[in-house]
Amino acid sequence: MYVLWIKAFHIVFVIAWFCGLLYLPRILVNLSQETDATAVNRLLGMARRLYRFTNMLSVITVLLGAALWAGYGYGPGPAWLHAKVGLVVLVIGYQHACGSLLKKFEMGKNTRSHVWLRWFNEVPALLLLAIVILVVVKPF
Repeated sequence: MYVLWIKAFHIVFVIAWFCGLLYLPRILVNLSQETDATAVNRLLGMARRLYRFTNMLSVITVLLGAALWAGYGYGPGPAWLHAKVGLVVLVIGYQHACGSLLKKFEMGKNTRSHVWLRWFNEVPALLLLAIVILVVVKPF
């Protein structure tokens, strides 16, 4: 019974986390094209707050996921779960890359174009697609 509650909250926090991961790079795209100092400061503030909030969501998501993994017992668990965890590690790396890009924008040292950032913005959607397929289809 408790596992279902944990799973439900895990799904909700995954959704919230990915909302932040999909929106933060979009703010960075806007920052890369903005020339007005007031707008840049506003976008930087939005990005900082969203990054901090997204970090909090990621911690809760990972803790709930770890609680679900613990439900598989002391063994290694199924192969699809290992693949999913590997992709989650990539998502965490992506989140840190967003933080690194944000710091570069804050220091005025961004070298990435808005086109590069638009492609970068697609990465979490692809990772989410792969994770959902692993969880639902369990191909291994």
